[in-house]
Amino acid sequence: MTLSAIFQDSFLLKQGLVAVLLLIITRYVIRFLFRKSRPPLPPGPYGFPIVGALPLIGSMPHVSFAKMAKKYGPIMYLKFGSQDMVVASTPEAAKAFLKTHDLNFSSRPIDAGVHHLAYDGQDMVNAEYGPRWTLLRKVCNTHMFGSKAIENWAHVRVSEVGLMLQDMLEASRKGEPVLMPTMLSYLTANVIGQVVLSRRVFATNSSESNDFKVLVVEMMKYAAVLLVKDIIPALGFLDRGTERKMKKLHKQVDAMITKMIEEHIATSHERKEHPDLLDVILTYRDKPDGERLSIENIKGLLLNLFVAGTDTSSSIVEWALTEMLKNPTIFKKAQEEMDQVIGRDRRLEESDIPKLPYLQAICKEVLRKHPSTPLNLPRLASEDCVVNGYFIPKNTRLQVNIWAIGRDPDLWENPLEFTPERFLTEKNKKIDPRGNDFELIPFGAGRRICAGVRMGMVQVEYVLGTLIHSFDWKLPEGVKELDMEEIFGLTLQKAVPLSAMVSPRLAPNAYV
Repeated sequence: MTLSAIFQDSFLLKQGLVAVLLLIITRYVIRFLFRKSRPPLPPGPYGFPIVGALPLIGSMPHVSFAKMAKKYGPIMYLKFGSQDMVVASTPEAAKAFLKTHDLNFSSRPIDAGVHHLAYDGQDMVNAEYGPRWTLLRKVCNTHMFGSKAIENWAHVRVSEVGLMLQDMLEASRKGEPVLMPTMLSYLTANVIGQVVLSRRVFATNSSESNDFKVLVVEMMKYAAVLLVKDIIPALGFLDRGTERKMKKLHKQVDAMITKMIEEHIATSHERKEHPDLLDVILTYRDKPDGERLSIENIKGLLLNLFVAGTDTSSSIVEWALTEMLKNPTIFKKAQEEMDQVIGRDRRLEESDIPKLPYLQAICKEVLRKHPSTPLNLPRLASEDCVVNGYFIPKNTRLQVNIWAIGRDPDLWENPLEFTPERFLTEKNKKIDPRGNDFELIPFGAGRRICAGVRMGMVQVEYVLGTLIHSFDWKLPEGVKELDMEEIFGLTLQKAVPLSAMVSPRLAPNAYV
């Protein structure tokens, strides 16, 4: 190569390096100027190198976030490795995200928990906001969650609650305590089973139904876990043990769901005149592309119905009974109201509930103090936006701290006390927990509000009311104090399951 050629190559190389350097400088200048001109990020803790604020949240994130919000304010920004997160902790902040900017926050992040446990986000709860999610929601609303569907399936709730009462009477006769979480999950799974599959999932309240409850709690616990790979992808190898557990849980649940579908298809000829929800859903496998559901969509939907649907209402009723056992005067007041409206010669009926304001107040109070999902299921910013004067970058993860809103002393007098009477005052009696009053949003709000909010409220009010009306309650012999510790997951479980002694208080014919 000649000297002139070498010089020419060297000159071209220098030109190239200068061009690259200018490009980098220009990008940083533009980014700097953009940052100077845009609103600030919300305040929040600085955190640590690489991992960010992760070490600050501990094993009870809803509690940690509530404490941080007192220092940093109602909208708080945190950095977890490469992930941005914003936490809303007041009704006004929640409303800004879930109403004013609802459309921009209508999708969910697909993290490792969703990938391993929920068919990679093909279910209704985690599906990307769009036509597929709309179709899944529409099918469920028409056949299960809509007002007409809820009314049509009232006889199933009556039947299953009656069977639960029989099991509790038997325990009473034997002088044995009743383990409420197992009893309640058995009831709820069978209600859902009859609507979705035209059959009960569990023939008896046995070890099988107890195993199901354990499986559901494990699923909810691991579904709330943020793995290291979600935050720092390069360190994903540290998650191997947790990922193995997630895969094992998914395998167990998938086997259960696959068996349901296979058995259902084999007996579909028996339901030609009266198809159930799964029959209807399965017809969408053969629809045109725009309306077609994959087998993963169908399995994911069943996962939502049986796992999330079972856990939420069961845990709410268990917490309510626990709070009333701590304060027997609430039990007595609720029973007196029911005796006056219903008497003791028959069971409570769903049509009685509007005439029982104290029962309704108890249900609202438990939803305030013990929301089934303490942190609203995460959402994702589809685009950059400005919320209440703060810049929220695209792909920021949103968490609404429902638990903190329910315990905010600026909103609620003596928020740590279980006081149903607060919902009988002129100020609070019109507050509705179905997503419009942001002081009380246990089911979320906006487009991604829990699909089963109506059914959940009916189930909680009817089941809890029946249990209060039908039995007198006390702690088992030797148990002097109730454990109120929580286990964090997608749902807020009692660390120690509620076990109680019951004795019938109605006429014998009311239990038949």
